[in-house]
Amino acid sequence: MSEIKNLKSIAEIYKSDKIEHGYIQNYESYFEKIRDEKLKILEIGIADGKSLLTWSDYFKKSIIVGIDIHKIDIAEKKLDRNNIEVHRGSQSDKSFIEEIISKYKEFDIIIDDGSHLSKDVKKSFELLFPALKDNGLYIVEDMQTSYNHFFGGNPFDLKYSNSHMNFFKNLTDRLNYQEIANPFYIKNKYDGKITNISFYHNMVFLKKGENNQLSSEVINHSYENMKFKEKTNRSGNHFRYFIKYKIFYKFFTLILYIYNLVKRIILLRI
Repeated sequence: MSEIKNLKSIAEIYKSDKIEHGYIQNYESYFEKIRDEKLKILEIGIADGKSLLTWSDYFKKSIIVGIDIHKIDIAEKKLDRNNIEVHRGSQSDKSFIEEIISKYKEFDIIIDDGSHLSKDVKKSFELLFPALKDNGLYIVEDMQTSYNHFFGGNPFDLKYSNSHMNFFKNLTDRLNYQEIANPFYIKNKYDGKITNISFYHNMVFLKKGENNQLSSEVINHSYENMKFKEKTNRSGNHFRYFIKYKIFYKFFTLILYIYNLVKRIILLRI
């Protein structure tokens, strides 16, 4: 058929469960404008192969790579196509993931539809993020397992749990790391490398890219240094503002830092 089908109609052909989960409309909003590009797409979790077949039809010019911890019968799943490549291994196995990266170098899109265990989702992101191209998309499905203790989630302490939802929530701070007015701040390895994180029902879309815009409020995480620079440039009165910002304000910041550090220790949040 020569008719160009949208993503939903292709997913319907293969009866992909991404339709019933409500994921397809989110995917199409991101993928429609890039479907004709030559991409390298990695999906973690193959199962019945319906997702790979959907991507194969939709991204006709792309390479679709699927990995799964279980042995997949390629012929039975009808995955023996020119633009589909299948590998067996665990998504949290460092050696296996390094082999995948060595073979494909970089990916434009990475989709985690694997075990949905918190430890695996976080480990996979840590291993694969360096192999995601700039402007590439990292997508995690079925985030609801973050709220299920049988998947390593935590439904009892949502704000401070070690779930993968909280992992991605905390990554939103990486978008604004230049604004953090904490002179003791230690740079995170994802700082400056994420340009967008979008949350949907049970899904997360993250876009990689350079994000190093300097703050207009702090210099090297110091509000005191920024205000000292502003005030002295305007007035030329270094001594007065040195006492105010370099001594008094910095002492105030130090007290707050110590207070919050002690609080975190007492509440076991270190």
